[in-house]
Amino acid sequence: MRKKIAFLAGIAALSWPVFCAVPQLEPKLARGLAAIDGHAAYENCRTLSADRFEGRLSGSPGYAAAARWAAVKFEDWGLEAPAGGVLQPFSSPYTQVGRAEMSFSVGGKESKLEAGKDFLPLLFSAPGHVSGTVVFAGWGISAPELGYDDYAGVDVRGKFVLCFRGTPGADDKRFQHYDEHRVRMSAARERGALGLIYINPEVQANPNGDYLENFMPAMISEAAADLLLEPRKVKALELKKDLLTYGVPITFASDARIDFLVEARHFSEGIGYNVVAYLQGSDPHLRDEFVILGAHLDGCGRHLGILFAGADDNASGSAVVMELARAFSVARIRPRRSILFVLFGGEEMGLLGANHFAQHLPAPIKKISAMFNFDMEGEGDRAYAQFSQEPAALKEDFERADASVQIIEGSSFFKGVGVRSSDFAPFYLQGIPCAALYSTGPHLHYHASGDTIFRINPDILGAIGRLAFLGTWFWAERL
Repeated sequence: MRKKIAFLAGIAALSWPVFCAVPQLEPKLARGLAAIDGHAAYENCRTLSADRFEGRLSGSPGYAAAARWAAVKFEDWGLEAPAGGVLQPFSSPYTQVGRAEMSFSVGGKESKLEAGKDFLPLLFSAPGHVSGTVVFAGWGISAPELGYDDYAGVDVRGKFVLCFRGTPGADDKRFQHYDEHRVRMSAARERGALGLIYINPEVQANPNGDYLENFMPAMISEAAADLLLEPRKVKALELKKDLLTYGVPITFASDARIDFLVEARHFSEGIGYNVVAYLQGSDPHLRDEFVILGAHLDGCGRHLGILFAGADDNASGSAVVMELARAFSVARIRPRRSILFVLFGGEEMGLLGANHFAQHLPAPIKKISAMFNFDMEGEGDRAYAQFSQEPAALKEDFERADASVQIIEGSSFFKGVGVRSSDFAPFYLQGIPCAALYSTGPHLHYHASGDTIFRINPDILGAIGRLAFLGTWFWAERL
């Protein structure tokens, strides 16, 4: 999800002072805090982002191997398994892209694009070799019932649809459904398009969509899009600015031609796994309430010979949850409520694992007291937090925790969930109190080959782990 970093633009909102007196912690909490080891989390992040797990694409053998490795860690730390075991399976079809080529013919000039730099197939593309002209279709949205249709009056049969990701009116919730990749792809395919091509500042790996026979979606950089738009004497950024300024469809056909080849294999029977274990609470009256500490384990995989290691997104969050599991176990302290550690699969494909878990809680898990989410924790030197607005006690507990850790730079309240939300979303929608922690970055290589262990800071992993340890304890102890 950066579905997950847009909030940083308002990072000063609702912040609290950082430099203040550090309160004295009771001995058992001090012991637990001391057990959090940022370098141990870093080593787990290094392992998860290594070649052996092939970028952890949910449903793939590489992901399954990573899930089994994490499950063994949970078992070694003495955590309890729910009914059915530590690995909770769910359906996770996936596509493996082996090779791709793309070239443009514009005004008689041929340009061959570089995979990974100028273009990438969306990682659910069908295989094929097709060629066609281009229709620019704004946001690629057809919502006539809302008085908006990028496809009105244009014929895209046998052509490529070129568009931006987004909606008319950035905060207009009416269009949220139409900003889903699956909805946008279906709209283009139903009209006979060869494929849909997103324009993005830089190309990013994206497995979040459905495999559609004879449909080949892709992403191109703004620089590549400028080549296609050259005959109209307009730049991609100018087009996007006009769409945002005027809020009306801007569509046009072009004689520019795209030649696109994809070699890919689709695995419709892929199985993903949530990795689930828990520490039982100490209070016989409250131990049936569970606090989830969750992070998504999956990444984007390996395609075209390019490893998308996903160290920051989200081996880092998984490593923090694993370090919290280890620390709670070795410190031998248990809060009143039970702590549930979950590494979700399929987040990059549209929250598949989190949705499955929220709808299929394994015994003995019946009641979720809160859900704390960890997504992209590895880059930068500060933290940012988001909270449910109610109850107020949730934010208060993390403020209290941060008085000891002093790492949070700013915070805000969730305004709802959208297409770029992370694994807290299905729990938030059930009315469960949620918090989400992030490192402040900059997250420069989101869904790119540069998201490697070399960008990860062990100290921020440790600091966010300590913040989460205390915040979890304070919440789980509440009467």
